[in-house]
This record gives sequence, C-alpha cells and structure tokens, in this order.
Amino acid sequence: MKITSKLVTTNKSKLSLNHINLAKIIEQAMVTYADLNAYSCLGQSMTFAEVDKKSLSLACYLVNDAGLKTGDRVAIQLPNIIQYPIAAYAVLRAGLVLVNTNPLYTAREMQHQFSDSGAKALIILGDMLPKLEHIISVTEIETVITTQIMDLIKPQYSTNESSSPHFENVNLVSLIDILMSDKKLNSLAQDSTLNTIAAIQYTGGTTGLSKGAVLTHGNLLSNLEQTSERLSHVTNVEKEIFVTPLPLYHVYAFLLNLWVFTQGNCNVLIPNPRDLDSFVNTLNEHLITGFCGINTLFIGLSHHERIKQVDFKQLKLTISGGAALTSAAVGSWKKLTGCTISEGYGLSETSPVVTLNPPGKEQIGSIGLPLKVTEVQLWNENEQQVEQGEAGEIVVRGPQVMQGYWMQPKETAEVLNSDGWFKTGDIAIAQDDGFFRIVDRKKDMIIVSGFNVYPNEIENILVSHPDILEAAVIGEPCEKSGESVSAYVTTSVEQSLSSQDVIDHCRRLLTPYKIPKKVTFLNELPKSTVGKILRKDLREL
Repeated sequence: MKITSKLVTTNKSKLSLNHINLAKIIEQAMVTYADLNAYSCLGQSMTFAEVDKKSLSLACYLVNDAGLKTGDRVAIQLPNIIQYPIAAYAVLRAGLVLVNTNPLYTAREMQHQFSDSGAKALIILGDMLPKLEHIISVTEIETVITTQIMDLIKPQYSTNESSSPHFENVNLVSLIDILMSDKKLNSLAQDSTLNTIAAIQYTGGTTGLSKGAVLTHGNLLSNLEQTSERLSHVTNVEKEIFVTPLPLYHVYAFLLNLWVFTQGNCNVLIPNPRDLDSFVNTLNEHLITGFCGINTLFIGLSHHERIKQVDFKQLKLTISGGAALTSAAVGSWKKLTGCTISEGYGLSETSPVVTLNPPGKEQIGSIGLPLKVTEVQLWNENEQQVEQGEAGEIVVRGPQVMQGYWMQPKETAEVLNSDGWFKTGDIAIAQDDGFFRIVDRKKDMIIVSGFNVYPNEIENILVSHPDILEAAVIGEPCEKSGESVSAYVTTSVEQSLSSQDVIDHCRRLLTPYKIPKKVTFLNELPKSTVGKILRKDLREL
C-alpha cells in the first residue's frame, strides 16, 4: 500500500474475474450448492436448486413470452421476499437490465423511474397496482408481472387476476402462474460481457429527482470480488447464516446478498425491519453468523425489550453502511452481541463499496481502507489534492465506478472526469495509516462565521449523551453568523431532557461556534426506507 501526502491508494494488483457476466457466477452457485438452503423468509426456506428452477422459468418467460430482447430494462418493485432474488436472477440470466425500484414509492416517483429507465416490463407487488394504474399509460411498460407476499408460501392463495386493475394494451400476468407452468425450459444464450449494462441503480434522490447510475456486469463483478477479498477470511463457504434487513433494491444490500449467495451461504430476508417485534422473532429462529445493517437499526434492536432473548453467540461478522455509524451504536451492539461492526463506505455510483474496515481490525468512526484496486484521493474545490490530514472531497477511481448516469451526459460530466475519477460529494480526512474518516456531505456542511461545521461531528457528540437515542443537525439562517447549528433529537422514553441539558452537554465537548443554538425534540427523526436520517426533511420543517 502506497501512502503519500498527496495520494492514498491501494496496491495496483489486478482483479482475477473468473466470469464474463453475473449470470455465470449466479448459475455456478446454484449448481454447486444445489441442495443447500439459499433463502429463508417468513418461515419458508428455498434451496439453491429451487431458486435455479424458478428463476430460469421466469427468465424463459421474459424472453419467449414477453418478447424482451437483450438490453431491455426490467423494473423490480418488491420488498425483501424470496420473489425478489428469483426475479433479479431471472432478469440477469435473460440478458436484460435490472432496474431496482423502491416498493414504497409514490405514483410520481414510480412514473419518473419507469419513464426515465424506459422499462419494458415490471415485476411488482400486487399492493402497488392501484398506484401503477394511474401512471402506466405514460411509461413504456408492456408486461406487468404481479406477486403477493404469500404467493410462494401458500400458492393456493395467489392473486386473482380478475380483481386486478385493468391496463390498456398491457400484458398482466401472475408470477405464481409463470413459476407453476409446465412449459419445457430451455437454456438461454448469455452473450452479456463485462462491458454490458447489468443494472440501472437509481440514487436516493435526496436532492431532487433520482438519477440512474449505469452499472455493468464488470462493475458489479469487480466489487463482488473486492468485497469478498476483504471479508472472506472471516466466513466459511456453505456454513453461514446472514440476516438481510436492508432492502435488496438498495445496491448495498444487493451486493452483500449476492456475495453471500455466491459463497453458498443462507440469506434470511426481513421484509419489514421497522417491525422490530417480528424482526426479533425471526432472529430467535436462527443462529445467525452474519448481519448487515445501518446505524438506526443497531440502535433500535439494541433497545428492544426482548432482544436479550436472542442467541448471538455465533455472530462473527456485522457490516454497516448507508449512513454514518456512531460510537453509541457500536457500543450497544458490542455489549448485546459481543460482535464488532465493520463500517464501510460507498455509493450507488460505485457498485457500491469503496472502503471497508477490515473485520477484527476496525477503527470506530472510520470508514476503513480502500478495497483492492481502488484509488481514493481527497480534492479541494480547485480539483487539487489536499495535504495529508486536511479535509477534502472524496474522489474515487476503480473498476467498480459506474459508466455514468443514464441518459444524462451533463450530470455525468459534473461528477465523472475523463480520467475516470468520480466525485462523491463527501468530505473526508485521510489518516497516516491509510484509514479514512468521513467529515460530512459537502452540501450538508454548515458555515458559522466563516468556520466550517460538519453535522456528523455534532451528531456524534449528541448521541454520546446517555439519554439521547438519535440526533440530526442542520444549518439555519442567522443574521449574525450567516448560519447557526440546529439540533433535532429523540430520547429514551423514560428520560426527560431539556434543551439546556443538551446544550450544556455539547458545551463540554465542542468549541463554541459548533454548539447548537436550538434543540428540537421529536418522537422520530425522518428517515429514508433504508433507515438513513433525512436532513432535507428537517430543513423543510
């Protein structure tokens, strides 16, 4: 590893990609681990062989019956149920492009993503059909495949198509009917290469309409190998049981789920992680060895009244991403489970992982070291590298970096230069040992009397108070200082804090210009569907 005052980068060794596309590595796992359980959800388990057969059935339908051709986009709008991986693997095996879609989207958000991607087919939860009815006429969708949560568990209760909304000039079919068909299955020609588009992964859209990051088979296969290189020494093939509470339509959970699958291990899918009672019940049914989560989820589970009933003795790997991990969450999780948390960092545009703490050698508050064959630099506003120890915008170059934003050359040029460097919009500091620490999002930085104030730092101080569960900080206009720090917090149910208590706590640990001038108590902080606190929603209050 080379470290200088100007550049932090991993070694230049090459990746050894052994597959030409994602379908090949998925099919290899299905054959190699055929008799093992691949997924468990809502009390149902499904083997690799069963996933193989069902995903092939759907892939053949998409090509032979729906008439989709190589490169056509297929949107999937499902929660974490076994139908999701069946659908995703079918799309990839058919040589089509996967478009992951949030099942909690409004009709407006659905219309934007379907229209922007030019999706020709949609695999959707039946509950979403009324929303789809209002917008499908302004999309290019020709085939709608519906499923209900219980379809694979109790197929006799599958959706009655006659009660579904009517779509003009659209083929509406039930997924369960496709999977139960006795049509002869044929192998599909797979001419996708490393340079072929595998997925259009939409960004969270926290600053406006979401953009589609174009990810190739090579992007995702590279990140799969890079992540595996960082994690595989902790896990064993065919031996692990991973819990996946984060939504699979999010690239972080998608990539980790795919890694677990290709290792012959079992994924326990959690359809609704907000239902902590059911979540704890599921944890009680398995001796889990791996867990991928987010800061708010670690805190919520750690404070659940029945969580101490769960046996965590086998848990050996916990990964966090998607939002900053607080020391309070790390401490609570370690006390509860005995397991440390390896925090990572990435974006939809980087397939997603850029850096990750080595399990067992974590540094709390750090996003870890760059993955193999990943270059990371910190730039100032003049696109020059900052000196060691100075804060700068993270820019990334590596085989996992997207090709650009779908149909948006102007937006692509703003973040991706001709040398392959991607500007993340995140501010970080590089330590002498090569680990990185996120300071904050560039757009969330608060400027108080000319001083830069990073919300993450204030939030970490706030949640270090024993009675504060969660915190978010934003800047508000101030005539005297330009901006002032405003804090929003949630507290333990049994505790009663005053604004002055919170300010006094900050005063002991922060320089004066960083201390919140206003403290607002909320029952719950606004969050995205993956549990990320939404500062933009607080600005709108």
